[in-house]
Amino acid sequence: MTLKAVLIGAGNIGHAHLQAISRIEGLSAAAVADISPEKAGQSAAAFDIAAYTEYRKMLSELRPDIAIIALPHFLHRDAAVACMEAGCHVLLEKPMAVSSAECDDIIACADRLGRIVLVGHTQQYLPWNLAAKALMRKEAASLGKLIQINDSRYGPYFTEQRPAWFLDRAKSGGGIVANLGAHAVDKIQWLTDSRIRSVRANLSFEAPGYPDIEGSASMLLMTESGVSCTVNLGGYEGIRKHETELLFTGGMIRIHYGGGLWISRGGECERIPVAEETDPYELQLVDLIDCIRSGRQPYASGRYGKSVVRAIETIYASHAGQCELEVIV
Repeated sequence: MTLKAVLIGAGNIGHAHLQAISRIEGLSAAAVADISPEKAGQSAAAFDIAAYTEYRKMLSELRPDIAIIALPHFLHRDAAVACMEAGCHVLLEKPMAVSSAECDDIIACADRLGRIVLVGHTQQYLPWNLAAKALMRKEAASLGKLIQINDSRYGPYFTEQRPAWFLDRAKSGGGIVANLGAHAVDKIQWLTDSRIRSVRANLSFEAPGYPDIEGSASMLLMTESGVSCTVNLGGYEGIRKHETELLFTGGMIRIHYGGGLWISRGGECERIPVAEETDPYELQLVDLIDCIRSGRQPYASGRYGKSVVRAIETIYASHAGQCELEVIV
């Protein structure tokens, strides 16, 4: 049976979801909703689907199986609840919501109605990360114990291309930590199969015109499994960089995003081939479909999504108090 999907939010990420749907057997796109008639119309024309400006009307008329929510963060809770009440399972873009309390509302609704919620933490579907996690299992004997992770991501954050709502704290939930930091927290938790236990963070607010939007972050995170992690995010001008290093007692794995996967077993680094053919947006939709048909919960479930949001909240609180804090979920 083919499942029917709709998209709420016709931005760039929404377009990526519609492209992914077009490549998946057993899934079809029925409509897109956006408050901008022009954006909704353009997406609808590109994929030969219906266009709406009110998503609740779309849900009522089409009764889809899956709703993909690609809206500004502050709208996630209300949209997710409305979709589940209309009978949909949900793919909800990350972060799950702007607060853990809003996450609780989404989780409670999913539990009450028996819906599947998959939070769009695409780090779990990126080819380099998938290959790195497989390599960790394959080389467990030679690499030894994982003791440290260093994650760095630098690149201009305050650009004209970034939608304005990203730089409005009430709508986004924060700056580079709420956005790119969510990727870092998810990546660490997924690679280690362990939640963040404590944080110590220092942020900067130096972007002209955005006094409450942080443009950089230096963080020390500790996982429940005892892995110490440094995360450094930079959104000011400078050289772009995106790397993750995993240090073991017997070697190292280095992930250079867009540049390859490397392993050292105590000597020279060896490049590991990585197949990059499958789109992460396609993989997460296939995962959601399998969850719906099998009745299982996804790795990036609502409760997992909340754990990422709680880590982000604790990072902000750590900076405000200039102290190390435990992440209480």
